[in-house]
Amino acid sequence: MSDAVRLREEGRREEARERLLSLAAEFPHDAEVAYQTAWVHDTLGLEAEAVPHYERALKGTGLSNDDRRGALLGLGSTYRVLGRYEEAVATLGQGAAEFPEDGGLKTFLAMALYNTGRTHDAMQVLLTLLVTTSKDPDIAGYRPAIEEYAKDLDATM
Repeated sequence: MSDAVRLREEGRREEARERLLSLAAEFPHDAEVAYQTAWVHDTLGLEAEAVPHYERALKGTGLSNDDRRGALLGLGSTYRVLGRYEEAVATLGQGAAEFPEDGGLKTFLAMALYNTGRTHDAMQVLLTLLVTTSKDPDIAGYRPAIEEYAKDLDATM
């Protein structure tokens, strides 16, 4: 499998895809092979084809924490691209719960929440992420107010 990953990293994605599809057929229960196969499909813009590989990777065992995080983000963002917004929210929400320090998962979750019409929830996620990660002193100076508004944007202070 390392050869296929190397091919993908070298930009030889179609070759990597062919190799990974062969490995996925040979090892259908290998979560790492499934994850790498999903990833290469995503890099080629083949999102619909990536989904079953992501799903198989996440149902399996043996993914490192980093790869599990990547698979949750990859599947959630792929669902979103495909217009499967509720599935995106569920997957990205699960990822954000499992990996609360990951700002990427939260950002994609906010976008999916927006797509489902849950704009308040999306803003809450983004504002909370902003105040907990920004090093901008102008934002830090308003942190208490922003945290309160994140809870209820319609509130007056």
